[in-house]
Amino acid sequence: MNNIDSNKVSGLLNVISKKIGVPSDKLRAELEEGKFDSALSAMNRNDAARFQQAVNNPKIVEKMMSTPQAKALYEKLSGGKK
Repeated sequence: MNNIDSNKVSGLLNVISKKIGVPSDKLRAELEEGKFDSALSAMNRNDAARFQQAVNNPKIVEKMMSTPQAKALYEKLSGGKK
């Protein structure tokens, strides 16, 4: 993740923070600490439960990250760097 363009990550965090109503700096700090409290509080109960399940199961995360959509997002954020 170190090769992801920080400007693009900041932009993505800004979009998410506006959508869920959490300041982007707070959201960034929580995510860097591995906390998802603000993001989870903005989700409906079912989505939050699925997210928690995915975070707690590396195989689910691996499967999600291998999708074409996740790969395309990573490529876009990293500027094509691997």
